[in-house]
Amino acid sequence: MEEIAVQTEKVIKKQKEIEAVINIYTSFNNTLVHVTDTGGKTIAKVTGGMVTKHDRLKANPTVGMFIAKRISESLKENKVSSLYVKIRAKTGNPAPGPGAHSIIKSLSRDGFKILSITDTTRVPRGGPKKKGGRRGRRV
Repeated sequence: MEEIAVQTEKVIKKQKEIEAVINIYTSFNNTLVHVTDTGGKTIAKVTGGMVTKHDRLKANPTVGMFIAKRISESLKENKVSSLYVKIRAKTGNPAPGPGAHSIIKSLSRDGFKILSITDTTRVPRGGPKKKGGRRGRRV
């Protein structure tokens, strides 16, 4: 009697890396995060007001961590593994608000591969006439 050993080979399919774009808008009053795929279709949208009920905490780094937690859940459902991050502050501000850094940090800790981080803050070039009249604001 010959024993025939049947070996089963497991076929491991390599999953295609799905990429997404995270648009983070941070001011000193609120944090808005909008996640789209590379085609522009919305995957998730979370704001500071959806996470906390206190107005003063919407732009907090702690709230940014909770926003990132919600976003990572929806990204894992859609099997997204790589991210392009676009940070935008209020026009004319020198730096983004306090929540942006904590969002990126906690997303990278959750295992997402961050491909690039770009700052898309708009810069005024002259613009309309400033308030205050010809002689400026007198104190």
